[in-house]
Amino acid sequence: MGRRNKKGRNITGIIVIDKPTGRSSNHVLQQVKRLFDAKKAGHTGSLDPLATGVLPICLGEATKVSSYLLDADKRYQVRCQLGVTTDSGDSDGNVVSEQAIPSLTKNNLLDIIPQFLGEQQQVPPMYSALKYQGQPLYKLARKGIEVERKARTVTIYDIQLLELTGDSFVLDVTCSKGTYIRTLVEDISHALNTGGHVTMLRRVAAAGYDLEQAITIEQLEQFAEQGQEILDLQLLPTEEALSDWPSIAIDDEMVVALRHGQCIHVEQTYQQPQVRLFDTDKQFLGLGEMSENGDIAPKRVFVIQESG
Repeated sequence: MGRRNKKGRNITGIIVIDKPTGRSSNHVLQQVKRLFDAKKAGHTGSLDPLATGVLPICLGEATKVSSYLLDADKRYQVRCQLGVTTDSGDSDGNVVSEQAIPSLTKNNLLDIIPQFLGEQQQVPPMYSALKYQGQPLYKLARKGIEVERKARTVTIYDIQLLELTGDSFVLDVTCSKGTYIRTLVEDISHALNTGGHVTMLRRVAAAGYDLEQAITIEQLEQFAEQGQEILDLQLLPTEEALSDWPSIAIDDEMVVALRHGQCIHVEQTYQQPQVRLFDTDKQFLGLGEMSENGDIAPKRVFVIQESG
């Protein structure tokens, strides 16, 4: 136990984990933090214990970009088992009702999918990590307590039907942050005049990262066994996290001003206010917000470390 209370290393970067099913995102985060012996770590939006797939974990200074990654779009593949509704909306929950399943064709599903596209209001499920008076909703739900939840605006960009059997279907869904796939699947099952719940949920992309960059906890443990140097090579550079943001190089004088929390001025301007800042040696400095006249206010400035 004593080792975990030590300060840990000032290691900075992002590791994309392919989260296994049956474990909480926080459990995976703590494992990664321990393997890297990192002083600081944070994830970029949790996945349900049942869910697998892309879970970017930020270490050290990279935690300063985690909130921006959290706001990014996500893509999932999900299997819905029809005819059975559970209290949690997935197979981890208890069955609350069973319904007859009408005979379905591919066209039945393709006809109703368009009504679930675009911007919409979604009420978060009781089985979620959202807090009510300091308590996570799922803890209240387990006690049989239901509280009113505010509807949230989410956007479903795309839904592709991958598979349809007599009693289940598989979808590929691209959506905005804050979208509950369990709720979406349940709503679709109701539109098909039955009920349904999630039996498989896999996040295939999040915040510009996909499964190609993801490694399993087991793989990470193997790298750790080969030594710290090999392990650290698995980290992705923080500046690649927001690759769609414009990058701006600034001179040494501006770097000093930025580090003192002062605004700086550059000649070029972009449509997008959020920018990545680099010094003349291409060292990543952090994030800024640009006004229309080229003034940049520092938003997240990194502490540069010699190692990592």
